[in-house]
Amino acid sequence: MSKSIDKIPKYDRPREKLIARGASVLSDQELLAVLLGKGTHRMDVMTLAEKLTKIIDERGLDVGIDDLTGLQGIGEAKAALILAAVEFARRRIKPQGLKITTPADVLPLIRHFADRRQEHFLSVTINGANEVLNVRVVSVGLVDRSLVHPREVFADVMSDRASGIIVAHNHPEGSLEPSQADIQVTQQLKQAGEALGIQLLDHIIFNRTGYFSFQEEGLVWGRE
Repeated sequence: MSKSIDKIPKYDRPREKLIARGASVLSDQELLAVLLGKGTHRMDVMTLAEKLTKIIDERGLDVGIDDLTGLQGIGEAKAALILAAVEFARRRIKPQGLKITTPADVLPLIRHFADRRQEHFLSVTINGANEVLNVRVVSVGLVDRSLVHPREVFADVMSDRASGIIVAHNHPEGSLEPSQADIQVTQQLKQAGEALGIQLLDHIIFNRTGYFSFQEEGLVWGRE
């Protein structure tokens, strides 16, 4: 649950923190709070930003005006501002078309999830030239076979007409070593991908300081 803006010391509020320390220290929720400026009489700006973050996580680059205005407190003006900011950043960072040659290449696209308090399971869809098509959140919570089902993971791959996928999830605390559940989910997704003719290229576990790659450890065999 996010802390109300009036409960946050003034020096630590998103806008003040950005001015004093730079945009890179802000969480995704705080960046959205700066864009929103203020909440509504029913919803604090931090709560509104938290709800928006979840929508944008799920939709990735496919987020549209209807996705945002469907949330109470977001009108067309605020939605347009957010979509303009997303598009402005996309044109410069260009995740679409970014070529993946090593597991570390995908980290700039997902590293901001390292600060999330819960595990976020992500899909990065890839075309036949190893170029990124989209990045999405598949599920939030502990990674296990009940939460991470191939149906949800590969639905995005099919809609993007991708030929491969890299999956990743953050470890908010503790070791980067994969758990037994992580290994089982990877095996399940690899088998499902083979049945669909789609390659699981890697499964990356990451936190603020490092990452673990199933592919680098010889636990996933992607395309040559």
